[in-house]
Amino acid sequence: MADPSSYRPRPGDIPDSPGVYRFRDEHRRVIYVGKAKSLRQRLANYFQDLANLHPRTRTMVTTAASVEWTVVSTEVEALQLEYTWIKEFDPRFNVKYRDDKSYPYLAVTMNEDFPRVQVMRGHKRKGVRYFGPYGHAWAIRDTVDLLLRVFPVRTCSAGVFKNAARTGRPCLLGYIGKCSAPCVGRVTPEEHRDLAEEFCDFMAGRTGTYLRRLEKRMTEAAEEMEYERAARLRDDIGALRKAMEKSAVVLTDATDADLIAVAEDELEAAVQIFHVRGGRVRGQRGWVTDKVEDVTTAALVEHALQQLYGEETGDSVPKEVLVPALPDPIEPVQDWLTDRRGSNVSLRIPQRGDKKALMETVQRNAQQALALHKTKRASDLTTRSRALEEIADALDLDSAPLRIECYDISHLQGEDVVASMVVFEDGLQRKSEYRRFQIKGFEGQDDVRSMHEVINRRFRRYLAEKERTGEWDGDASLEDDGRPKRFAYPPQLVVVDGGRPQVAAAKKALDGLGIDDIAVCGLAKRLEEVWLPDEEDPVVLPRTSEGLYLLQRVRDEAHRFAITYQRTKRAKRLRSSPLDDVPGLGETRKQALIKHFGSVKKLRSATIDQIQEIPGIGRKTAETIAVALARTAPAAPAVNTATGEIIEEEEPGATPDSPGEPVTAGPPDERRGQET
Repeated sequence: MADPSSYRPRPGDIPDSPGVYRFRDEHRRVIYVGKAKSLRQRLANYFQDLANLHPRTRTMVTTAASVEWTVVSTEVEALQLEYTWIKEFDPRFNVKYRDDKSYPYLAVTMNEDFPRVQVMRGHKRKGVRYFGPYGHAWAIRDTVDLLLRVFPVRTCSAGVFKNAARTGRPCLLGYIGKCSAPCVGRVTPEEHRDLAEEFCDFMAGRTGTYLRRLEKRMTEAAEEMEYERAARLRDDIGALRKAMEKSAVVLTDATDADLIAVAEDELEAAVQIFHVRGGRVRGQRGWVTDKVEDVTTAALVEHALQQLYGEETGDSVPKEVLVPALPDPIEPVQDWLTDRRGSNVSLRIPQRGDKKALMETVQRNAQQALALHKTKRASDLTTRSRALEEIADALDLDSAPLRIECYDISHLQGEDVVASMVVFEDGLQRKSEYRRFQIKGFEGQDDVRSMHEVINRRFRRYLAEKERTGEWDGDASLEDDGRPKRFAYPPQLVVVDGGRPQVAAAKKALDGLGIDDIAVCGLAKRLEEVWLPDEEDPVVLPRTSEGLYLLQRVRDEAHRFAITYQRTKRAKRLRSSPLDDVPGLGETRKQALIKHFGSVKKLRSATIDQIQEIPGIGRKTAETIAVALARTAPAAPAVNTATGEIIEEEEPGATPDSPGEPVTAGPPDERRGQET
């Protein structure tokens, strides 16, 4: 590991101008490429105290052994050179998007004497017009099949074309009118190229003009009583309309635009792109990337723009590019896009209307793509095994932690403080083992004290089961029906959501119970650092570590489960009423009381005789209601000392839930976690 000071250039040697820089390792391999408006200021950020650097940046500068730069005249040139070098050197520490699949395009080979329509994947070729990408190749073939009736362009391979030219017989498509058969000279090369140009114009969204032209020709044929030709034109128009219906109108102003959305977490990001041409979605694609560096959403957008348009020119770059965040600064990127298109390109965030609604759809697709990527990654047995081994190595455990328990505290401004316990066995969720806790030992907000209480309560239950059944041997922890007893299984690793204070509290709770064979760690959300008890510095797992990915999933699941429970409790508390504590008073009579008096406040001021007037309320019940409401009466009203005015209070809320009351609200998978 190199010391950055050993290769740090003198500040006076670094030019204060735009440029692109490269970090190289000891083998002269380029490991990072970046651009800067001022090379001097940007590079100075890398050579500060290592403790102040983001962990991933710290890893990069300690891996590097030298840095070099190239000065350019403008920021636009810096953007272009950065893209070129990233493509050339493939640096390991740069953000690199990878397609989650190889998307098919509809391609027209305009670089051939007889252009061909076909499905293409992979790198784009010079002189070929591309449309898409499409989600499936069959979608392209369906569209082409409809359009060949109107634009009978060649679709056969070079071998079939040459064989037909040699024998003088066209293929089947030539006989049924879906190919103009240039192979046997039915049309000239110029006529066939005109057909291909019209096909490309239609696919590019210029549909209205061509349809109006066909409708005019159909009308003329009908007026001249050439009914067969008119019928053919009518069928051609129907085929074109059917092809257009395959992509619904999403923007009524017939806009040409690309919409880019980003979904991200601390380790990965998913990008989704919708290609809209003529107001219709013509293609969709998605990428997933590891967040190698400390990168913002705006920087991810900038990298995506480089990936999308780095090799595109002309109409392949749309007039509008809609993004969730603008690169900073925006001017070089916008100028670069304008230069590649050859005319102005608008780069902006949609604020209202159809474009904002469509952007929300693209964002949902990005979130689903990220979730699907994580699911696929987590379901792989080999990956899970490697993750557990990496955790064991990083935390110096004797064996892989086959059972991991994670704890999180949740509250809203100190109220409704709850905790969650989630369980992962062999790297997979075990939802039947989830548990929920109410904090009972104190009032108010104290995450560290809450964590100590929860760990203490959970493992006191474990010790009680252990003492009652003897040493845990697998069979002793099962009920008579074969189900596991609550809290009977000890984990090999306890993970807490938080840093050093929460880890210390969890360790103190285990030490107080005499438990010394369960490992403890904490995962701090800001930098994804793993904290161990009695350690001054955190453990920083590599950004590609499957172990870090698994710990992150465990922590996020604990957070989700805790906040769901906390929201359920808060909603139940806000919906409760002092009348809930009146024994024997059902929902029907409670509603009748509120309907008659208008509010609990007015009911509280009513006499027993007035309460008795409600049908179904006897004197004994009325007395019970009056006593219950008097017991929950608010304190004396506050007075405005400046005016002497009595300040009206809001309607009193619910009394707190009793600590042991079970919560059954929420979806079925949330009810599996029993409250303790």
